[in-house]
Amino acid sequence: DDVDLEALVNDMASLSSYESIYATCGTQHSDSAPLLHSTDGSGLHGNRVAPLPRAPSNKVAAPHSPAQRLRRSQPMHIQAVRRLQEEELQVRPASLPAIPNPFPELCSPSGSPVLSPGSLPQPSESHIIKVFSEDGVGKVVEVPADMTARDVCQFLVYKNHCLDDNCWSLVEHHTLLGLERCLEDHELVVPVQACMSPESKFLFRKNYAKYEFFRNPLNFFPEQMVAWCQETNGSIPQSQLLQNFLNSSSCPEIQGFLYMKETGRKSWKKLYMFLRRSGLYYSTKGMSKEPRHLQVLSDLDESNIFTVMTGRKMHNAPTDYQFCIKPSKGRTELKELKMLCAEDEQSRTCWMTAFRLLKFGILLYQNYKSPHQRKAAISNFTTPVRSVSENSLVAMDFSGRTGRVIDNPVEAQSAAMEEGHTWRKRSQRMNVLGSPSPLHPSLLSSVIHRTQLWFHGRIMREESHRMIMQQGQVDGLFLLRDSQSNPKAFVLTLCHHQKIKHFQILPFEEDGQVFFSLDDGSTKFTDLIHLVEFYQLNRGVLPCKLKHPCTMVAL
Repeated sequence: DDVDLEALVNDMASLSSYESIYATCGTQHSDSAPLLHSTDGSGLHGNRVAPLPRAPSNKVAAPHSPAQRLRRSQPMHIQAVRRLQEEELQVRPASLPAIPNPFPELCSPSGSPVLSPGSLPQPSESHIIKVFSEDGVGKVVEVPADMTARDVCQFLVYKNHCLDDNCWSLVEHHTLLGLERCLEDHELVVPVQACMSPESKFLFRKNYAKYEFFRNPLNFFPEQMVAWCQETNGSIPQSQLLQNFLNSSSCPEIQGFLYMKETGRKSWKKLYMFLRRSGLYYSTKGMSKEPRHLQVLSDLDESNIFTVMTGRKMHNAPTDYQFCIKPSKGRTELKELKMLCAEDEQSRTCWMTAFRLLKFGILLYQNYKSPHQRKAAISNFTTPVRSVSENSLVAMDFSGRTGRVIDNPVEAQSAAMEEGHTWRKRSQRMNVLGSPSPLHPSLLSSVIHRTQLWFHGRIMREESHRMIMQQGQVDGLFLLRDSQSNPKAFVLTLCHHQKIKHFQILPFEEDGQVFFSLDDGSTKFTDLIHLVEFYQLNRGVLPCKLKHPCTMVAL
């Protein structure tokens, strides 16, 4: 209704006049159509417009339908212009400016040595390893290819909320061969796993002796086994002793008698051997060092040293102190092992420690000097570090407003006795108020020690020996267990000078109370926790202080 009919009729008339003019002009033009908007003789972007169809000169132009008028009225050059514009949007070498680009690597990543696909950091491939605790429980861990043994231990410490004292180790355990060794902190875990048999596995355990030779080198290297100590009559200080091992320009040498198992036979032969940077040698003529009398037994670079855990019966060994040298590459059979046996534990420890030092050198010292808590912020897991040692446990006096450290040993002992009397009075007060009898097994003081890491319950003497040996046999390594001969007593197992000793803890009853003592009642304690804490501060009747608890962790 709102359409202006008069205006619409006028528009239709004007459109008809335009069509007649267009048809007339089409009969007069030549075959070559002019360029549209051509001002420089080249036309629009150098392209000509397709000529319109020309009506025959001998025929009159017929009237056109609206659809035909719509098709004829569209400019034919629009598609060509759009196609050309789309081509110009693409960056081509010919369309780049003539000015040289000062940063070609930013424009062409494929040809850049910095941003080329091959040089970009690729995500490291993950691998699956399974780590077992000493109770047989395993845990699957996904690790990258460049993850070291230290990183794996730090991860397990964080996940299992263990006490991080930089003594945890990843152990390579071969069940069928009866061998095991602690991986060095810098060793990559994935290549080691690739050379292990399907029956072999990784163990997560403590090893206090891993770097103990840096603290007490004289305990690990007897003078009679170190060649240059014999030449200088033992006048080399212990600092120089380690420097000779760590310095690659020096030529240290460990020498002594070892039993070697003959290949393919069960018999053992006693030989005089020499351990040098170039390898392990044995003399074919007594103790001679002449090159013509030396035969190479093993190379250090392509081998690892293992502790034999199967005992002397399996290999018919002359002593219990066995170790062997195993090739580090490929899976090894029993016949390829170099089985050796030492006279005592100190000799075996010396040979095995010297083998590690001569093979890895300064890397071991770097591992010792860069513990987990000082590591750069590459790892995403860190835990507070606490260490139970003679340096971190001190006697304190809290009788005043502020606590103070008791430096005098006599005063510290009297303070410990006074604290014991205080606990005794408190327990007597609890008995008066109707608490259970001190002899009742449900009393807290008789069971609280079972929650401690150093208490291992009813284990045999042989099992306590095995645990102490596996965790390093360093001075002060200890555990507590139930006594097998006296059901009311306990046993303290302590390592000193690489020898394991046992001390019985007997209960004593006094004034209706039960106390525990190591020295026949001279020093009494209300529970085993107080006893352990006292001997961590004071040596007393023990050969050394309690320093390192022998612990087991469940993954």
